[in-house]
Parts: sequence; structure tokens; C-alpha cells
Amino acid sequence: MKILVIDGQGGRLGRKLLENIRKTCPDGEITAVGTNSIATENMLNSNCADHLATGENAVVVACRTAQVIVGPLGIATADAMMGEISPAMANAVASSAAYRILIPMNLCDTYVAGVTSGSAAILEDAMQHLRQITDGEKDK
Repeated sequence: MKILVIDGQGGRLGRKLLENIRKTCPDGEITAVGTNSIATENMLNSNCADHLATGENAVVVACRTAQVIVGPLGIATADAMMGEISPAMANAVASSAAYRILIPMNLCDTYVAGVTSGSAAILEDAMQHLRQITDGEKDK
């Protein structure tokens, strides 16, 4: 299973996602793409990604072959994350054939109803869903 993690700003969520995804899907081929070098470096420090890259074109290219895309909700919204998500990035995520698992965040002038700030339950729910998807892939 080809799993793509996209994050920006400081890359803290991306790092947590990588660590959890590696535990959930130890055999998955994980690519991490930061929208900036700081995010990529933080995700690199998790030692959980098989491939790492940075920038707009890396997001666009990685979305072409990913089977699952995981990241904050903003990666599918143009100009999100204080402008780090370009329209091309958001379009690549939204139009990808990959299954998307988006983590809701109440940041950057966006309010997602029903989301409590910093809820660890959201991350666990995302990993449970990823587990279901990857287990289903093994059964094929």
C-alpha cells in the first residue's frame, strides 16, 4: 500500500502521523512530503518514511501514485495553512484517485464543527480507518 503523508508549517502533525502509520501499517510504503523544508525535516526525524520530498511539485507528483493520502484537512483547500497550500497542491490532493484520510483542524481561519482542539481521539480514529483500508487491501 502506497501511503502519502502531506504536512506543512512545522510538520508536527505529519511526524505524529508517520509514527502512527508505521505502527499501524508496518509494511506500507510511506512517502512524506512537506510543503516547506522545516516540515520535511521534522517528518524526516521520525525515521518512519521510506521517501521524503519538499514543495509544490513533490506534492503534485506524489499524489499521482499514492493509494492513500493522509494529512490535515487544509491540504485539500487552496491557500490553507497560511498560504502554504497552493491551488495546484489542493487540486492534486482533491483530484487524486487515492483514498483521503483528512485530519480536521480548527486553525488558520477555518472552523470545523464538532472538532475539539487537540483531540487524540481524532488521530486514533484516523489510524483505525487506515487499518481497515489496508486490511481490506490484503484480502484482495
